[in-house]
Amino acid sequence: MFRFENLSAFNYLWVIPLILVLGYIFDRRSRKRLETAIGSRLYPFLSSSVSKRKRGLKTFLQVATVFFFVLALARPQMGQSKQEVKSEGVELIFAVDVSDSMMAEDVKPSRLAQAKAELSRLVDMMPGNKIGILAFAGSAALLSPITNDPGAIKMYLDSLDTNSVSTQGTNFQAALDTAKEAFERGGVSTDDTLKVTRVILIASDGEDHEPGALEAAKKLASEGVRIFTVAYGTEKGGAIPERDGMGFLKGYKKDRGGETVITTVKGDALRALAEAGKGSFYFATFGGEQTKHLVEDVNKLEKTQFDTTMAVAYEERFQFFLLLGIILALIELVMGERRSSFKFWKGRYEVPNA
Repeated sequence: MFRFENLSAFNYLWVIPLILVLGYIFDRRSRKRLETAIGSRLYPFLSSSVSKRKRGLKTFLQVATVFFFVLALARPQMGQSKQEVKSEGVELIFAVDVSDSMMAEDVKPSRLAQAKAELSRLVDMMPGNKIGILAFAGSAALLSPITNDPGAIKMYLDSLDTNSVSTQGTNFQAALDTAKEAFERGGVSTDDTLKVTRVILIASDGEDHEPGALEAAKKLASEGVRIFTVAYGTEKGGAIPERDGMGFLKGYKKDRGGETVITTVKGDALRALAEAGKGSFYFATFGGEQTKHLVEDVNKLEKTQFDTTMAVAYEERFQFFLLLGIILALIELVMGERRSSFKFWKGRYEVPNA
């Protein structure tokens, strides 16, 4: 079976007619300039050493080089083999705080942007796990059910913003309750013979203004769900920017007294939540060291074998086209445009080239 893995690469074939058109335009323009400078009668004598056949061959080589490079970029594949792929890991819910305080810029570019980038990196570092995305503030909403598709997970992570939920504030209990429902609806069914390790990862600045979170965390822990928390922000805190529809800064959020609101990270609240959920607490750092520690801790948990799938592997054949393109490019590079023998003008007579 022959196929191309990257069909979008053929969009670059438009370069070929561009080469032909630009070559024609530049050739006519240079000829007109020379004729204007030295005269139309003298021009044929001075340009007689140029071989039109070699110039045409160089253009052909340029076109062929681009063509073979595009073919290589399209990744032609031939032959296939099937292999059994076993997926094992844990069921994990990313509960991401999207309250207004997460837009504070005491960490750059913002607390929420840092959380999204770190969680996206975490997806790559934890293959095999089933992950769901949950956004919460004053209320909670499940954006992505539990899946092992990293592309879908990253897409939902990238879409997170303060408009992902309808109510502002910070309610950890709502996030935990929604995560529990997500496990029950979309997770692997458990029985006496199959146990699935389930983890809730809360990414927040810790500003919880609603009661009941610790009790909910303890209840989930008693049911075997582990809760990990990551704090984003600084203890010094920062103002919450307000932007217009174009993203330009209008000012900073103020309280009823007209004072600028300074939001600080509440690590103690997140640490207590992790302890109640028999998990671990991490403080986000610029270098992302907490991500490595988190991966290590999750990998220590008991893993479950999920569905076994058959993966089809194709053999890459782009190397031949890439090599051919490089060879043609080198030939075009060293090839000149002069005739191997020509007559040049010396005074009144045309003298054969020795």
